[in-house]
Amino acid sequence: MTQAFRIAAAQYDIGFLKDWADYEAKITRWVDEAVGAGARFLLFPEYFSMELASLFGEEIYKSLSKQLEALQGRIGDFQELFRRLAQQRSAYILAGSYPVRAGDGYRNRAWLFRPDGSSEYQDKLQMTRFENEQWLITAGDEIKLLDTEFGKIGVNICYDSEFPMIARKQVEAGADLILVPSCTDTIAGYHRVRIGCQARALENQCYVVQSPTVGLAPWSEAVDVNVGAAAIYTPVDYGFPDNGILAIGELNQAQWVYADIDPARISTVRKTGQVFNYRDWPGQFRF
Repeated sequence: MTQAFRIAAAQYDIGFLKDWADYEAKITRWVDEAVGAGARFLLFPEYFSMELASLFGEEIYKSLSKQLEALQGRIGDFQELFRRLAQQRSAYILAGSYPVRAGDGYRNRAWLFRPDGSSEYQDKLQMTRFENEQWLITAGDEIKLLDTEFGKIGVNICYDSEFPMIARKQVEAGADLILVPSCTDTIAGYHRVRIGCQARALENQCYVVQSPTVGLAPWSEAVDVNVGAAAIYTPVDYGFPDNGILAIGELNQAQWVYADIDPARISTVRKTGQVFNYRDWPGQFRF
């Protein structure tokens, strides 16, 4: 990354939709609010796309398997909506995650949409018990870096953030920013992801941004309870907040959380910080 920019992390409320136009209007409102506040990079949560299941009727949205199949018919519309908004608003949008058919199963996929109309994705790599045992969503097989005009970024989808080697490989390959779209249904689950995010920021001396789903959606078999707070986490060292929290939202409230990201400060703290977590990482393997 080469220049400072404002990032917006969504605390996104899962809603019940009347039709596709209702969804398009909702997403456009969210994007316009963030862009209007000066954000050039927008992050939405894991599985925030599951509210689209409400478009298909109770027989489908009450069935874990049927909703996954039905959602495949909306992938093109979903991609086109975010691609258009990224282009028209000149913003980068990490569009949370969407279940995508892959072979005999599904992948939990997060697309990055760029202002130039291009896109790229990262699949979730570590699956939770719910995904493995009930939803039959399978793990991705590649740790990627996604290119932007601000430099390379990594994406750790929710549970991925709790496993340090994923972010470490991304940071060693040049990422100073890790994005963490999340979806958790308990306060403990939220804190597991949050603690993972803060640990990744501390040990890699980088920025980590979390975006959760929030609120209750009793109609949904998949995302009925959503708990969390969006935040931007930093190294805990000179020039950064003493608690490593640059900004954090109000728990369980639908809102954007904003912060200004300055890549130059990452380079500085790794060279002149009180400690050198990033540099000293290899030392732990001598034992």
